Amino acid sequence: MNDKAENKIDELKGKAKEAAGNATDNEQWQAEGKAEQGKANVKQAGEKIKDAVKGVRD
Repeated sequence: MNDKAENKIDELKGKAKEAAGNATDNEQWQAEGKAEQGKANVKQAGEKIKDAVKGVRD
């Protein structure tokens, strides 16, 4: 469960950074925020796959 929570926190940090970039017209923060969200989403997808495989094995 800990990895899932960390991934969600990373996603929320990315959203916050993107929002700050939007508010200040800072393109670097916008891009970094989107990248962080994408990275977190990939990790979340990996967790879902692990859960699915675990469900099949059990």
